[in-house]
Amino acid sequence: MSGGRNYRLKLVLAVGMASLLSAASPSTSSAASFELPPLNSPASPEHHVGKVVWAELVTPDLPAAERFYGGLFGWTFQSVHTGMSDYAVALADGRPVGGLYQKAIPAGEHRQSAWLTFIAVRDVGAAKQAALAHGAKVVSDAKSYPARGRQAVLTDPEGAVFAMLASSSGDAPDLLAVPGEWIWSSLLAQDAGTEAAFYQQVFSYDVFDLASEDGLEHVILSSDDFARASVNTFPPGAARRHPHWLNFVRVEHTIDAVSKAVSSGGRVLVEPHVDRHGGQVAVVADPAGAPFGLMEWTDSDSKVEPK
Repeated sequence: MSGGRNYRLKLVLAVGMASLLSAASPSTSSAASFELPPLNSPASPEHHVGKVVWAELVTPDLPAAERFYGGLFGWTFQSVHTGMSDYAVALADGRPVGGLYQKAIPAGEHRQSAWLTFIAVRDVGAAKQAALAHGAKVVSDAKSYPARGRQAVLTDPEGAVFAMLASSSGDAPDLLAVPGEWIWSSLLAQDAGTEAAFYQQVFSYDVFDLASEDGLEHVILSSDDFARASVNTFPPGAARRHPHWLNFVRVEHTIDAVSKAVSSGGRVLVEPHVDRHGGQVAVVADPAGAPFGLMEWTDSDSKVEPK
């Protein structure tokens, strides 16, 4: 989402995942009564429609989440407390990388803690109407936070939850994420082609089909000549098949990060393995059950998007 050096992610950075827990349907606070910090300080003049620019964790235990992610990635946290809302901004070397929002899970409900994926737009109202016209539904209607911008939370036609954000401070430049920052996002779906078409209609992506040896559909969503995300059909026999977005943090060593996550109360959902881009990837869940990915990316990997 942001990071150190200029790069163009190659289109083969697709993540084919197996057997993931489905994400719950998180939403932002029902009242815009507290102030969220800007995504970029100083403000950026850049705008990249379709870029994943933010991720937000909905968790029943904010202090426990801070301990887990702080220990795993070295994140620090800036608390925002107003009224009944408990919210923290996660910082990687002082740069905001995500938000953590405490929300209790009502007794008897089987919803799961989850990370919410925010995709950049210029006009939330227009993007929302385009999404609704193509089968989306509203989870949390558009709200404005002066320093952050305007955002809305929706479900796509298959039910995967996502958010759109028009940042007041612009979008971060397309720079390579450093370890501890988000580097990739992937959507697991029943029908990757149909889902990719929906996101193309809403965010004006360029769409690329990837060759596959598993017989499943894998699609890359690209904008401004950068690969932004992948859409992947569920593999046969997946234990949970509710469509959902999954975000990946760049790490130096995936196996070591998995071990650290498990020792801190997390659990493994997809064991470390070499992905098609050549690095090790894995999927884990935090102690409250929120899934996220771990991905290696070395300087020897090509960053030029093929033409």
